[in-house]
Amino acid sequence: MVLALFWLFFLFCNSYYHVDSLNDEGLALLSFKQLIKEDPEGSLNNWNSSDENPCSWNGITCKDQKVASLSIPKKKLVGLLPSILGSLPALRHVNLRSNKFYGSLPVEFFNAQGVQSLVLYGNFFTGSLPNEIGKLKYLQTLDLSQNLMNGSIPLSLIQCKRLKTLYLSRNNFTGSLPVGFGASLVSLEKLDLSFNQFSGVIPNDMGNLSSLQGTVDLSHNLFSGSIPASIGHLPEKVYIDLSYNNLSGPIPQNGALENRGPTAFIGNPGLCGPPLRNPCSSETPGATSPSSFPYVPRNDPPSVSNDNGDIRGKSRGLNKSSLIAIIVGDVIGICLIGILCSYCYGRLCSCNKGNGVDGKGTRGRKECFCFRKDESETLSENVEHYDLVPLDMQVGFDLDELLKASAFVLGKSGIGIVYKVVLEDGLTLAVRRLGEGGSQRFKEFQTEVEAIGKLRHPNIVTLKAYYWSVDEKLLIYDYIPNGNLAAAIHGKAGVVSYMPLVWSDRLRIVKGTANGLAYLHEFSPKKYVHGDLKPNNILLGQNMEPHISDFGLGRLANIAGGSPALQSNRIASEKLSQQQQQQQPNAPSEVLMVTTTTNSWSPYQAPEAMKVVKPSQKWDVYSFGVILLEIISGRSPMVQVGSAEMDLVRWVQLCIEDKKPFADVLDPFLAREPDKEEEIIAVLKIALACVQISPERRPSMRHVADHLDKLSS
Repeated sequence: MVLALFWLFFLFCNSYYHVDSLNDEGLALLSFKQLIKEDPEGSLNNWNSSDENPCSWNGITCKDQKVASLSIPKKKLVGLLPSILGSLPALRHVNLRSNKFYGSLPVEFFNAQGVQSLVLYGNFFTGSLPNEIGKLKYLQTLDLSQNLMNGSIPLSLIQCKRLKTLYLSRNNFTGSLPVGFGASLVSLEKLDLSFNQFSGVIPNDMGNLSSLQGTVDLSHNLFSGSIPASIGHLPEKVYIDLSYNNLSGPIPQNGALENRGPTAFIGNPGLCGPPLRNPCSSETPGATSPSSFPYVPRNDPPSVSNDNGDIRGKSRGLNKSSLIAIIVGDVIGICLIGILCSYCYGRLCSCNKGNGVDGKGTRGRKECFCFRKDESETLSENVEHYDLVPLDMQVGFDLDELLKASAFVLGKSGIGIVYKVVLEDGLTLAVRRLGEGGSQRFKEFQTEVEAIGKLRHPNIVTLKAYYWSVDEKLLIYDYIPNGNLAAAIHGKAGVVSYMPLVWSDRLRIVKGTANGLAYLHEFSPKKYVHGDLKPNNILLGQNMEPHISDFGLGRLANIAGGSPALQSNRIASEKLSQQQQQQQPNAPSEVLMVTTTTNSWSPYQAPEAMKVVKPSQKWDVYSFGVILLEIISGRSPMVQVGSAEMDLVRWVQLCIEDKKPFADVLDPFLAREPDKEEEIIAVLKIALACVQISPERRPSMRHVADHLDKLSS
């Protein structure tokens, strides 16, 4: 009996020892686990009290046996943020993004004064940002975007002088920015305050944030007053989005604000001046009247008084003798010019006759000082003799090499034939033949094509060279090997089986496409519009990186003129056609899908495109949204519903209105990746924003690209 009691006592003590073996930091984290109401993926299953410390637990990283990081993103956790986390002395990083945490941020949490990054993006946190945020002197990243927080930003935030990333977008924050915001947070590199209710003026000291990069997003708020000129002092590569506020007055034309597209300023009815179409009136404060010129002092002669006391200048006007002298001088000058022209013409004729023969029988060289005819010919007159024109310093081939190369037809359309051309050294190019037409618009073509050739972005197909003759126009591009996005989503015509893209590839494609479009819209020299974006002209590279093609093609084809379907008698097209005829049996299986440009309606076309002639950047945003829906659903842009057809945008909207399961919209292949559902839904929300009927309600491509870049896959 005594022995049995001894063993019971021993087991009890041993059991108590194991329960009590977990250190204080582990106990603090267990209290965090107890506040988690739902953990559908079992992310915290190995958080056990039997361990000595929490360093082996999921989401926990330790340094010197102390908890340094708590990172549990995208695990569908539901619960509260406990105040006891503030008792972890070595805590540096907290990442709970894309979960379902709710409630307010506990004041006691900010006792963990060593925290360097706090990422709570995409939850349901409410309440205001506590004034105790100022305790985090080492804070570098604060991401509270996409929550339900409100209240104003506490003045103490400016005490976080090491802050590099501040994301507060898509909350309900109100009030003005703290005094000293720009002067204090000089380390800021990323700033997004969009989709809140911030009010007041934009601080003048914002121009001090010289470390900013990417997009400074202040859009969709209630900021008022004028745009401080000091914002132009920000780095010129920074894109400043001030759209949809209550700003007024002229847009400063300096530094980072100069030469920006209108999308950065739209939605502010009171703004005026370039790049908006709303000119500033002379009454507008700060506006400069077009007729205002700086005062230039005149150099008039001094006035003198005549015998009658009248005040007159020394120069009263021209008397009769002076007028006659001027007329005689003009006549003599005209005669001299006529004699000079006759002399030059005579010299020109002798020059055209060739070199003269002197009395000794030797041929001498005559010097012509007037313009020779062959020197004064215009480029369009001499254009047939021009060779291939390179637009890239690395172009190492000429027209002769191009014409001797093996060529295969990749596709035909109303904008010409596209060839895959393989040079003797193995270099592969894509050559588009625009067809025939006269040379009267060469200068216009040259200007346009050389502007396109200057565009350099990893997600835009590079135009390397061009060739123009009276009967032939060729555009030479980099060859992109993996076909186009349409084939990647739906398979190639005539091919029964294909491997659908995994989500990581799809997200890489949409990110790259968004970045390419944002470059065209905001950072290219002319703030271009693509105008015909669709999966057919998004080409895929070796690693499935996207390359936007056919940019500016419609305009070039219009300038080139003629019908590309006609057979040409020129040597270039004959050579390419001969090569295609000889090599067609060995043509590669990949086909570049090239559609005909027509005036008919397209499901990728923005609704307003049928009414408005001039393309808008918001057309591209709509087209991109349709492509996103196509990538998510795996469906064609026209969906068969019974015996009728419906465009994809309307079909998705009806599914949402009818509250159908997300699985009904999702590509069945993507259903195999349940861990990506949150990310896919985030992209779906972006797509729905892009396909808004009203162009003004669609986001800019820069805004879209920034939000996509935040997604991790």
